[in-house]
Amino acid sequence: MPLKPLHTLESMTSDDYAEAWLPGPHSTQFYTRTYLVPGGTLSKAAMVFVHGFTEHIGRYTEVHAEFARRGINVFAYDQRGFGKTALDEEHGSGRAAYGKTDVEKQMDDVEWALTHTHTAFPSLPLFLSGHSMGGGETLNFVVRRPDAVTSLGLRGVIPCSPLILTTSPSPYLRFWTAEKEATGEDPYAHTDTSRKVQHPGLTHDAAYNEMSKHDTLREPYGTVRHMSQMLEWGDDLFNSNYTKWPSTLPILIVHGSDDLLTSHDAARMLIEKLPAVDKKFTSYPDGRHELVHEPAHGQAMVDEIVGFIEGRI
Repeated sequence: MPLKPLHTLESMTSDDYAEAWLPGPHSTQFYTRTYLVPGGTLSKAAMVFVHGFTEHIGRYTEVHAEFARRGINVFAYDQRGFGKTALDEEHGSGRAAYGKTDVEKQMDDVEWALTHTHTAFPSLPLFLSGHSMGGGETLNFVVRRPDAVTSLGLRGVIPCSPLILTTSPSPYLRFWTAEKEATGEDPYAHTDTSRKVQHPGLTHDAAYNEMSKHDTLREPYGTVRHMSQMLEWGDDLFNSNYTKWPSTLPILIVHGSDDLLTSHDAARMLIEKLPAVDKKFTSYPDGRHELVHEPAHGQAMVDEIVGFIEGRI
């Protein structure tokens, strides 16, 4: 059935998922959700999902429930420094921790999430997916943690609109981060990212874009250190680390051709260079950054991801 448009987070219920606070790496408590395949439906696979920059997993409630209805169990978590993991005063680290993370800790967190999911669903094929920053993390995890990829038996990777290179402001971002680091500013101090890496055109759905502006679990903040690291790791992946991709690990990248934040062309060129035997790049015409919330493309993207997983189990 078609995905429902997501125009308010308050209307979502927990009928389709189990939420839990789980201890993770570096003494961090993570807010998590697990979407289980409903009774009477064949359980085909398990998937870990990694959200994007200044996001949280509540933005994916409907799509993750759809995956579960179609036989794919989903484990998702608010990343360190984001969503409830940062902002929940009872369990999380508090507002001062928002945006504070680094790329190595993110790799530890992805490995933790995959290990947790593999343990929870030991008999099911395991897949890894992520959006934007999370998409970049999934790509980097494969080339930087090859032993974990092998030991966990990862069956496929699905980056959505991945952060490899930014669409247009990358030179400005590089100058800005270099300038901040050169001045000796606290690398983990909050800095407003709303004009540097955000854009009002997340989708062609004006109501969704407006909802995003008022999302109380989303803050327009990051840190110089983390943003600089993301750019550096994206460059390394695009220019050299792509050669470390295992030839036997399938990959599907989906990207909108009108993405105003992460580079569609960089994703297309990267997959051409990857040594994977089983690889596919799908470009969604005129699609913006958050494809799953694009009225013209959301359902088609979900159908493609489900088909990709079903074809590799």
